[in-house]
Amino acid sequence: MVEHFHHVHLFTKDINTTINWWRDMLGGIVIYDGDFGGARNIFMRVGSGRIHFYEQSLRDDGKGAVHHLGIRTDNLEKLAKKLTDSGIKFRSNIHDFGAWKYIMCPAPDNVLLELFEVDENKLEGGAAEYFSDMP
Repeated sequence: MVEHFHHVHLFTKDINTTINWWRDMLGGIVIYDGDFGGARNIFMRVGSGRIHFYEQSLRDDGKGAVHHLGIRTDNLEKLAKKLTDSGIKFRSNIHDFGAWKYIMCPAPDNVLLELFEVDENKLEGGAAEYFSDMP
């Protein structure tokens, strides 16, 4: 038996705006758009990851038990510039720790994203293996 984390599923109050944001800002690709479990659902691929959206009202302020979603990139500065040029307001600059750097980004429905880049060659021990999954 083999298990792996497959996706995160989020509520969204404006599914079209949300899908357009994920597509335009992070290259998301809609794989499925239809009724699933009695509500419109959209399944997207973002790189090698998956994110699903329910077209239903949020049940809280958009976070619940989720603090943030991690989105890995191979060029954080370029991605941050693209987002800034598109009107995204960051609360801080990029935090750079040598082998790893990140910036927190607001997404639709008050979802917090951690946009991050790692240099596997500068990581040690299990961290290098853990982050060896970049396509």
